[in-house]
Amino acid sequence: MSLSQTLARIALGATMTAAGVTHLTLAREEFRAQVPEWFPLDKDFVVLASGAVEIGLGAAFVALPKRRRLIGGLLAAFFVAIFPGNIAQYVEHNDAFGLDTDEKRFARLFFQPVLVLWALWGGGLLRRGRDADRS
Repeated sequence: MSLSQTLARIALGATMTAAGVTHLTLAREEFRAQVPEWFPLDKDFVVLASGAVEIGLGAAFVALPKRRRLIGGLLAAFFVAIFPGNIAQYVEHNDAFGLDTDEKRFARLFFQPVLVLWALWGGGLLRRGRDADRS
């Protein structure tokens, strides 16, 4: 595991933990804007549950480096699972987190693959060059 992967893992884990805490506290209403209208569960429940998941995955990514591959994969899957919320925010024209234009909401959609790759890289699931050849 390279230093850059370790730093990526710790940074993403800390970021996810902090984001999860804001789901439960400061930005609860903002996160509700990302729950699609068609989603069959109560918006507040979804925000609280996803916040708890973010706290758990984020803290585990930092605290359990021996499980980094599993947790990195779970984080990547989580980012894929919540992507429909980002699409819904764009399609439904919901303002949140300063995303108050369709252009801003559309541009945000391109950040989700970055998060997926970040989780995979930090988890040691992506390798490059000679590292990949040795596997």
